[in-house]
Amino acid sequence: MMDKLVKKCFSFFAKETVFCISVILALFSCLLVPPSVTYFSYIDWDTLALLFSLMVVMKGMQKASFFVCMANFLLRKIKTTRAMLFILVFLPFIFSMVITNDVALIAFVPFGLTILQIAGQEHLMVPQVVLQTVAANLGSMLTPMGNPQNLYLYNKSGMGFGEFCGLMFPYVLATAACLALIIVSIKSVRISGISLSAKLGSTKALLCYSAGFLLCLFGVFKVFSPVVIAAAVAIALLFYDRKLLISIDYSLLGTFFAFFIFVGNVAEIEGIQNFLASILEGRIEVVSVLTSQIISNVPASLLLSGFTSQWQGLIIGCNFGGLGTLIASMASLISYKMVVKEYPEQRKRYFRCFTLLNICFLLFLFLLYALI
Repeated sequence: MMDKLVKKCFSFFAKETVFCISVILALFSCLLVPPSVTYFSYIDWDTLALLFSLMVVMKGMQKASFFVCMANFLLRKIKTTRAMLFILVFLPFIFSMVITNDVALIAFVPFGLTILQIAGQEHLMVPQVVLQTVAANLGSMLTPMGNPQNLYLYNKSGMGFGEFCGLMFPYVLATAACLALIIVSIKSVRISGISLSAKLGSTKALLCYSAGFLLCLFGVFKVFSPVVIAAAVAIALLFYDRKLLISIDYSLLGTFFAFFIFVGNVAEIEGIQNFLASILEGRIEVVSVLTSQIISNVPASLLLSGFTSQWQGLIIGCNFGGLGTLIASMASLISYKMVVKEYPEQRKRYFRCFTLLNICFLLFLFLLYALI
């Protein structure tokens, strides 16, 4: 009985490593700063509410096969592998700006693998999935709702939507050109039109989730309270689709919650606060990137935001930090797990290709940042 419990604990830790570590850190910090009502002020409720609402809406759109049907429509008339790669790579690049990099990869990587099998082009699996993953992480840099840390830093910094997008636009545009050049450099062969039998969800479901997404945008643009929007979304789903409400990745929300507690408690300790603030002063971008390589860019943004007000540097650094190691962006692990499951023999090749391309893009972005 005890052995089974231990195995379950290890299995859960392996599956939700970041969440478990964040909880351990939060509990440890509670020993340094005893629990009090002050803890409630640590939590960024608007970010949690918006993140929850976006996750629900995007899960619903995915369940209704909206993204797959759109991709399917685009792929029907292609005649070359180059055109196929352009579509399959730039779909996550563009959609990640709106539906987050995680959702973009969950939607388009399995779809892309199926398309390769139908087209008889499975030898392109590694470059295609690597490019899709990098594209999702790069495209998501542009907007606040592109990835969880952007949503948090956008709310924390008080920046306007246009200001945020304008900050990241040069880097997103330049990397889009690089992605296009890489695809052009891959040998192209002719293929016949390919498509999948995908059925679009009911009109009622699509209208409901589209309305939900519009509500989320009102929250992003600070027209309505994100907490009110989250409450409305949750209540609607209780009556409309409870299973969808249960299927949300609550561990991500839990990770945010635990890190808010940890960072809030650490910030109460003056010696630690002064030490970390001195490290970040003048080198926020570099520290953000290096920290992201170890704990991924979402926890890095939560941790470092408690000790600096250099919001532009932190936004740039945490977005750049999504490139590099496999764990620099948790979204990258989604693609890796899919590849390992379908093509275990390609694990090492994928890892080498992924790491090399990520490092190249990271160096390119730093060079561009220095020039700008």
